[in-house]
Amino acid sequence: MTRHVPALVVGGGISGLVCAYALRKSGIDAQLVEASPRPGGVINSVTRDGFLLELGPQSFSSTFALRELCADLGISDQLLQAPAHAPRYVLIDGQLRPVPLSPSAFFMSSLVDASTKWALVRDILGKSIPPDADESVASFVRRKFSPQLLDRLVAPFVSGIYAGDPERLSVRSAFPQLYEAEKTAGSIVRGMLRASKSKKRPRERPILQSFSEGNETLVRALANKLGPALLTSTCVAGISRQNDGSFQVRLENRNGSEPVSADSLILATPTDVTGRLLAGLDASFESPLSFIDYAAVAVVSLGYRSNVVGHGLNGFGFLVPRSAGLRVLGCVWNSSLFPGRTPQGHALLTSFVGGTTHPMAAKLQPKELASLVHREIASLLSIKSEPILSNVTIWPRALPQYNLGHADRLAAVSKLCSRFPGLWLTGNYLRGPAIGSCVDQALAVSEEVRNYLAA
Repeated sequence: MTRHVPALVVGGGISGLVCAYALRKSGIDAQLVEASPRPGGVINSVTRDGFLLELGPQSFSSTFALRELCADLGISDQLLQAPAHAPRYVLIDGQLRPVPLSPSAFFMSSLVDASTKWALVRDILGKSIPPDADESVASFVRRKFSPQLLDRLVAPFVSGIYAGDPERLSVRSAFPQLYEAEKTAGSIVRGMLRASKSKKRPRERPILQSFSEGNETLVRALANKLGPALLTSTCVAGISRQNDGSFQVRLENRNGSEPVSADSLILATPTDVTGRLLAGLDASFESPLSFIDYAAVAVVSLGYRSNVVGHGLNGFGFLVPRSAGLRVLGCVWNSSLFPGRTPQGHALLTSFVGGTTHPMAAKLQPKELASLVHREIASLLSIKSEPILSNVTIWPRALPQYNLGHADRLAAVSKLCSRFPGLWLTGNYLRGPAIGSCVDQALAVSEEVRNYLAA
């Protein structure tokens, strides 16, 4: 017998979890299958020797939808907020320099020279038109501002979000608000101000958050709500379209194979998996999806006794420009941001290695990575002895790259999907890799599925 479900969600990362939860909350008997033994994808929190480690994202920016989701799940009381004015640093000429976080601080800072500051004034007062062709982040910043701004601030910032290469990332796909600002107002500053005024809700200052027991609190809450509707260690072995328009999906797990019929199918899987699964419907899916690259990232957490760290660690952490010649992309000072991350009298520092600009670094052995990170951050933070704890997690496909041509690839995929009513895609390669962006997009998809099934 073939089991029938109104909606089948494939992939139990944050996008799939939120989509399945929203569908079930609206009264639709959605089922979620995940190939690995645990849901959550890269959101993974573990405790070792009294240290609370985040093996993936270290925190997240609060959004309206994310706050509502936490309230609905009953976990709002577990949210923690990082110090609102915690400084960020960037490594310049061997020194950690504070990043200016306001217009006045930018113009007072010695981080950039007078010509870069004048370029910002020129943007405010003047007018420019973006090129018709897709433009890289690097070309955009050099055209509008200066190579110095690219090297010292923008490129490190891009590494922090995408672990990507600004020479390859598309500004209109990776940072669409900047592209739209110039396109509509001829000025980044004026366009951003205009966009913020046009929003229905008042402009929010981004708030950096986590949970008292780690980011996986959100995953556990969603999984608990889904209950038996979530099947882990269950993979999709094939997808086909039936004469009645439904999807026949063959599931496989330790108990064998099971056919499932679904009126709507939502794939919340990485692009390589999505392309392979959809090839059963149309081989044309594989090409545009296979061209979406991913960055490999190693997450290296090191724990120290506080008395061996000479730096005050007052702040969020630091980012590293490529010109600095280090392999560490950046370092988060976890124990300075949220309480309960370490035993008393200890510090926890999490660094990131690899990305598209250092692809081979993430292929090192865990011991090599821990040693490399310690060497590179020890002199910067005046650390006088070896770490007492180290943990290395390597994500071969950590972050999708919104490279040049990304919008065209997504448009091609969307056109193909339109030929199969009842098929939807959701995931971090569509509207941004941030947790809040994934939540927003998954909720939008769930609403589209609900309307489709109600028609």
